[in-house]
Amino acid sequence: MQILVVAEHDGAVLRQATLSALSFAQSVAQSTEGTVHLLVLGHQLASVVAEAQKFAPVLAADSPELKSPLADRYAHVIARVVNERNFGLLVAASTSQAKDIIGRTGGLLGGVMASDVIAHSIEGSELLLDRPIHAGAAVATVSLVGSPKVVTIRTSSYPPVEPLDASCNADNLPIDSSSLPQMITLESVESKASTRPDVTEARVVVSGGRALKNSDDYERIVGGLADALHGATGSSRALVDSGITPNELQVGQTGKIVAPELYIALGISGAVQHLAGMKNSQTIVAINNDLDAPIFEVADYGLVADIYEAVPELITKLRESQAN
Repeated sequence: MQILVVAEHDGAVLRQATLSALSFAQSVAQSTEGTVHLLVLGHQLASVVAEAQKFAPVLAADSPELKSPLADRYAHVIARVVNERNFGLLVAASTSQAKDIIGRTGGLLGGVMASDVIAHSIEGSELLLDRPIHAGAAVATVSLVGSPKVVTIRTSSYPPVEPLDASCNADNLPIDSSSLPQMITLESVESKASTRPDVTEARVVVSGGRALKNSDDYERIVGGLADALHGATGSSRALVDSGITPNELQVGQTGKIVAPELYIALGISGAVQHLAGMKNSQTIVAINNDLDAPIFEVADYGLVADIYEAVPELITKLRESQAN
């Protein structure tokens, strides 16, 4: 099977999520005697392409019109590459960007799609895909009938691939700017600058819930503990809906799916929608003043306490130990 993986990057390096998508693609390719290519889209891609060549042969679509990941243009280019080069499987990480772009691409291709895949197997010539349903309460095993197949991968379910011993080839794809759709324009990007790691890639994630009263408290308590542990900050939907945290920090069924080495839930009750986004974390720690909070059912370690009292004390202890 010929497989195309859509790469995500920040303009300089590949995102960790792409390396997990490559892990899935390489596993399928090995079982089907297929090949894997990475598709990199954007503008001024030299550094990204150079890094991508360490993992797989690269197809680069470089154009000023592709500087921003607009769904109509990206989907148009991806679909064209799949059709012209006869790729049978299109793969991407299950990220916010992919949800916007890859679904549209699947529509253009007229293919069949499975999203948020957490495991796979090959039976004969059939690719079987496991994906969670009902907010993660059950797992469905599906087989895609038709071609091309379109799959997005839950990145926490696949380890990132390691670089190859030698760099692979890179081909530049011609882009006819006049043929690109112009239905979407980028007006602005509103995102608070942060030196913290991305919540989907961090080894430690500290999330806050309804118990936090305002943005200042969130930054002091959740942000303070995350910084003490060199981790990322996350949020329950309750804080997003109340305007305390931005949507990009939401962890859960309708937010981001994470599986860090350590997940700390502060004042989070543990609704099933939130658990769907973090229950695969290696170690879960919960601090909540409600002994009956559902979060304690999945937590490896739990502390029944007021986060306004317990967390500042924990931050102080951590900083003291790091200073010694």
